[in-house]
Amino acid sequence: MDHDRAPVLDALRDFRRRGFVPFSPPGHKQGRGVDSRVLDVLGPDAFAADVVALNGLDDRLLRYGVLREAQELMADAVGADESTFSTCGSSLSVKSAMLAVAGPHDTLLVPRNAHKSVALGLIVSGARPGWVLPRWDTRLHLSHPPGPEEFRAAFARDPEAVGALLVSPTDYGTCSDVRAVAEVCHERDVPLIVDAAWGAHLPFHERLPQWAMTSGADVGVTSVHKMGMALQQGSVFHVRGDRLDSSLLRQRSDLLDTTSPTSLVYASIDGWRRQMMQHGHILLEAGIELAGAVRRRCADVEGLAVADDDFVGPGLAASVDPFKVTIDVTGLGADGYQVADWLYRQRHIAVGVADHRRIVAQFTCADDARTADTLLDALTAVAAAAPEFPDAPRVEVPSPECLEPETALRPRDAFFAPAEQVPIGAAAGRIAAEIISPYPPGAPDVIPGDLLSTAVLDYLRSGLAAGMRLPDATDPSLSTVRVVANG
Repeated sequence: MDHDRAPVLDALRDFRRRGFVPFSPPGHKQGRGVDSRVLDVLGPDAFAADVVALNGLDDRLLRYGVLREAQELMADAVGADESTFSTCGSSLSVKSAMLAVAGPHDTLLVPRNAHKSVALGLIVSGARPGWVLPRWDTRLHLSHPPGPEEFRAAFARDPEAVGALLVSPTDYGTCSDVRAVAEVCHERDVPLIVDAAWGAHLPFHERLPQWAMTSGADVGVTSVHKMGMALQQGSVFHVRGDRLDSSLLRQRSDLLDTTSPTSLVYASIDGWRRQMMQHGHILLEAGIELAGAVRRRCADVEGLAVADDDFVGPGLAASVDPFKVTIDVTGLGADGYQVADWLYRQRHIAVGVADHRRIVAQFTCADDARTADTLLDALTAVAAAAPEFPDAPRVEVPSPECLEPETALRPRDAFFAPAEQVPIGAAAGRIAAEIISPYPPGAPDVIPGDLLSTAVLDYLRSGLAAGMRLPDATDPSLSTVRVVANG
């Protein structure tokens, strides 16, 4: 296929050149009606490119096949049979994939450390989770994606499972042996969904971890806005093989998707695919080398340790994405929340993830020596400032066993059941009716249907006091917890 083409970008350029006068949404009419104060911040070009597909990018019946061609080019680029663009982020795409595999009362194998969008997918679909245990690193207090052994054990517990879901890479860049997990699933002729939201770049360089579509996955979900160059909410789900009916996937995604997608996001996805096919290997090679240099220089800062060196090994991750630089800050006598806040306030640096002992600096092809030096200068400065930080509140990190709670009800049943708010001191032993997830990374520690434990509740309360963000708790103070009434 001709990867010099970018059909959406070309159609958008033609729409603007021809001077179309729309009497259809969006109502801003290429920005003509937008307040000048908005244009001063966003710029007129953002609105000029905000065009609908029908009678915009394409005609009323989509006769020119603009979006279809762009999606076919994407599928060819990443080794998929079909690819579908979404402007609602991978949070929607992964739910669509789950709905296409498992319906009400079906069992779907799901890692316990999956993103909250997966937990929400269980609620929307009504599927019963067959929990797959992650690989716990008890020394560094971190979970990695499960491997084939964990999936075999899960299938032994839930042989009726109709499919499986794997998250690889995680927010920390840790990856599973996708190929081996796919083989375990395919021995039972069930599809494997890979939530590769953090892995859109993986197909384009051999030094990166396994890519879902060329490693046996049946569905792969990517957020092109995370590690690619697309605008926020730019997502693609890919299908390969015949274990999943792609028309069914489109039908189920229609339950959740918008009928008003923006061409601005489509165009950025389309342009990124072309960029990767033309220049991706060179850009990624430079990015890998840059991130490696940052790791080496970071290790020279007293009190900092590059944690991802210890993530790979027996019982741990199969590989790590080199673009994620995970820095352990415990040697500073501080926690990740304090360091992330100092970097943001004092040096205007935003890191992707902060937890009770780490920060994660995400690199992409957009970084260069200047941004790397800016980060390293700031890390040197925060190391010098850390002795003046107040003592970090202690976070009561539970054992892995405590993070594998008993599921008393299906998530959907618990979420929609009559519920009540109870004091957190009285919540242990009750059935959760809400999601509570430290964000980022957004992997829930409480999912509707969980039998709540004192250890998990203590962890969340102590984490909140230390600076953890819990955006989905019904009570932001976590003084009370939403539980199933009479449950």
